[in-house]
Amino acid sequence: MSDPSARDPYADLAERALRDEPPRHDDALWILDGEDVALLPLLQAAFAPRERHFGRGVMVHILNNIQNGLCPEDCGYCSQSRDSTAAIRKYPVKSDDEILREAEAAARAGASRYCMVLSGRGPTLAGARRLADTIRRVKAAYPIEVCLSVGLLGEEHARILADAGLDRLNHNLNTSASHYAEICSTHTHADRVATLTAAKKCGIETCSGLIVGMGETSRDLVEVAFQLRELEVPSIPVNYLIPIDGNPVVEDGSLTPERCLRALCLMRLVNPRAEIRVAAGREGHLRSLEALALWPANSLFVEGYLTTRGDSIEKTYRMIRDAGFRVEGNPVYEAEAAARDGAFQVPGGGELLRDEVRRPGAG
Repeated sequence: MSDPSARDPYADLAERALRDEPPRHDDALWILDGEDVALLPLLQAAFAPRERHFGRGVMVHILNNIQNGLCPEDCGYCSQSRDSTAAIRKYPVKSDDEILREAEAAARAGASRYCMVLSGRGPTLAGARRLADTIRRVKAAYPIEVCLSVGLLGEEHARILADAGLDRLNHNLNTSASHYAEICSTHTHADRVATLTAAKKCGIETCSGLIVGMGETSRDLVEVAFQLRELEVPSIPVNYLIPIDGNPVVEDGSLTPERCLRALCLMRLVNPRAEIRVAAGREGHLRSLEALALWPANSLFVEGYLTTRGDSIEKTYRMIRDAGFRVEGNPVYEAEAAARDGAFQVPGGGELLRDEVRRPGAG
């Protein structure tokens, strides 16, 4: 810690976050690398701003990969990139009817946000208009927020999506500007910042985070954390690289459960008011410490991460409740659960106990 005379370094971190002040730079590095860091007090320090701004609620997000593969970009961590030899199923944009069915499944499963993801560099103007029509249909049908991840966007594209009522645009920085060339050459870190700026200018809330475990240094992680604060990003997913055979970028061996939790604490303490999401790789890398992620994070994905599977809704909801937190659902989920007096009805199926929910895509 940069101030060894501090009465309690963890209390100092918590108090700064509660005043909406980030850690000092040296303290941010200490969070990640300090040999004298005690994990549980650090988690408790990160919990202080999490509890103030979000209580014990956990927001659930469900991803829908509405276009898979067929991407001209060379992002080395992605199995959909042009350079990956991973065995994935490639398909063009799904039909509106299929997207709407999956949106219904997400709403009925308790998701507060439905995230549509398309591979590719970015949409044409005509493609943006088609997506705008889809967004209008989803929002008219279900009381669920819509997030879109669609690659690089200019201001004209962003305006079309904003006018359709898009709630959030996801576009991750992924790593620091200085490390970016190590993971991608077909676009730059500055291109990604420009996309976030265009979305924000058009009134779309931004979602941007990073991937940990791609050979970056702790200074790279601190740089991203502070850049997201500077950009005033209100939603930050923290991903841990999932090793996929055929991808050029491989996991660097740094991702112990403790390293993963320290990275989450860093993001929370630098960005106290942001929605911090424990995202891809939480199941495999956090392992038996997975529930501790809920102390700094107030949001997570369920059911999978584009081309890889994740834990089921049932298992994830049980983990949330067992840790003393609660799912913040949407009106469809909450009303149906209450109306059935502790049971949850699935279209075409029988009643499930309240501890169970429908898996998206199930019959």
